[in-house]
Amino acid sequence: MAKYVDGFLLVVPKANLEAYKEMAARGAEVWKKHGALEYVESVGDDLEPKDIKVTFPKIVGAKPDEIVVFSYIVYESRAERNRINAEVMKDPMMNDPKYKDMPMPFDMNRMAFGGFEVIVEA
Repeated sequence: MAKYVDGFLLVVPKANLEAYKEMAARGAEVWKKHGALEYVESVGDDLEPKDIKVTFPKIVGAKPDEIVVFSYIVYESRAERNRINAEVMKDPMMNDPKYKDMPMPFDMNRMAFGGFEVIVEA
């Protein structure tokens, strides 16, 4: 059975980057606790290659005061991903009342995400 990856592309206002990092660190802890193999959050650094018309900043409509974030979570399989995500949603850390009314540090309407079956791994 092939590994499975959830991938995410989003923008975070520079002013919210620390809050995003804190949220991501909590997310990493919860996903790994329930069996995710890897949990990676990365910020854009070299996003304007020459002769490329469609870039990550263009895809998400990044503004000058925003940072592009590319993230992914690796699982043993799609079935494991589904099991883990169900457990994550029930985890007490994800349902802590202190986070109930806290606004997200990014605009979820400008996030692209999806599940991918790994076809090559080196």
